[in-house]
Amino acid sequence: MTEEIGEVPAVGDAVRDTVRDRVGRVMGHIGPYVQLRPLAGGREWDASPDRLHTLTPAELLSALVAEANARSRRAR
Repeated sequence: MTEEIGEVPAVGDAVRDTVRDRVGRVMGHIGPYVQLRPLAGGREWDASPDRLHTLTPAELLSALVAEANARSRRAR
């Protein structure tokens, strides 16, 4: 769920899609859905705003470090 119940995250917010267990950045809103894109870029997906959790600064840092680590493993 979003951090504040009933609040739709703003464009640019980092959130966790609890249905897909993925982290993304809010790119926009269309109809009842929020469009998310992975933090490192990539293909957007739609998510229901009531299934999103706004990341805390610590959660965002952890997600960014995990993405950087995954990227470094792929580069070899």
